[in-house]
Amino acid sequence: MTQSRRDLLLGGTAAAAMIPWHHSADAQQSATWRDPTAEAAAKAEGNTLVVYSSINEQEALPVWKIFEETTGIKVQYVRGSDTSLISRVMIEHRAQQRSRDIMLSTGTGRLPPETLSPFEPKEAAAFPTSAKSPDGRWYGIHATYNSPAYNTKSVKPEELTKRYEDFLDRPHWSGRTAIDTTDSQWLMGMLLHYGEAKGRKLLTKIRAALKPVLTEGHLNLARQLAAGEYMVVLNNYVSLTTNVKESGGPTDFWFVDPVVQFFEQLGIAVRAPHPKTAAYAANFLMSQDGQTRTTRWGRAPVRRDVTPIPPDLFARLDKQKIVTVTPSTEEDRRNRRIFDEIFRVR
Repeated sequence: MTQSRRDLLLGGTAAAAMIPWHHSADAQQSATWRDPTAEAAAKAEGNTLVVYSSINEQEALPVWKIFEETTGIKVQYVRGSDTSLISRVMIEHRAQQRSRDIMLSTGTGRLPPETLSPFEPKEAAAFPTSAKSPDGRWYGIHATYNSPAYNTKSVKPEELTKRYEDFLDRPHWSGRTAIDTTDSQWLMGMLLHYGEAKGRKLLTKIRAALKPVLTEGHLNLARQLAAGEYMVVLNNYVSLTTNVKESGGPTDFWFVDPVVQFFEQLGIAVRAPHPKTAAYAANFLMSQDGQTRTTRWGRAPVRRDVTPIPPDLFARLDKQKIVTVTPSTEEDRRNRRIFDEIFRVR
């Protein structure tokens, strides 16, 4: 194993690796999204795709491996946090470098419009308006839903709150509740739903009543909850709670309005070295087949013709108030500041 491959599998934030190409007849047979013309264009561009993404390698690499196996296009995957990728893209853009083809991250929509090239894949017709930028510069590939979660050994179903206001009536959860330090998108949705003044007041009361522990990393938070370190998490990603539950962890989520939604957004670089290949890859991820495969690896699909995990997810969401957030850079900074003001005890 090469050092770069080892670093990537261990989660290095700036590591890159070439995914090995192995022929898969199953992958080719199910790939209704395949396009010989697009593959010929990709071959002319060098048969290579460079992806910048904040999605962890455990979930991302198996999906890109399917794309490689099916098309023969080599994928170079560069992992980083939203913040580090945005900084890298801006440096490369100012230097007029042709470094990346695709950025897939919750921060893609915060990039300046001049860094992204408008495009319209045919599979976009199956996507809701909320998952498309108005100018066609990004599309939401995966939906992230925010909700509370609990340890099923520590909390009984009848104890679960029906409103966020009900958290104030759970004193036995005090000090046994947690939240991730980066949940500014969830906070933005809460303030949009309640109004800023009322929302701030409610969240301040919840923080005082429950004294939530601030943690780093949503997957780590889901695992800690299942391990019994906490009784409840005030908010986490439904997909991560579900993944831990599917692995046998004693945990589950429940919905409380508002359910805040945001997307992993895919955009194509304005100076992409392989622009036609990038558009082809976007169409793969947005296809029914592509969405199904990403769902198997822990992400919630955007398309309604794909069965999510759990299978009743969409039916349950249809009963809730969904608030979709796509913060700008300025809004994100402001949300992070407000989150710190409310939840960081000084």
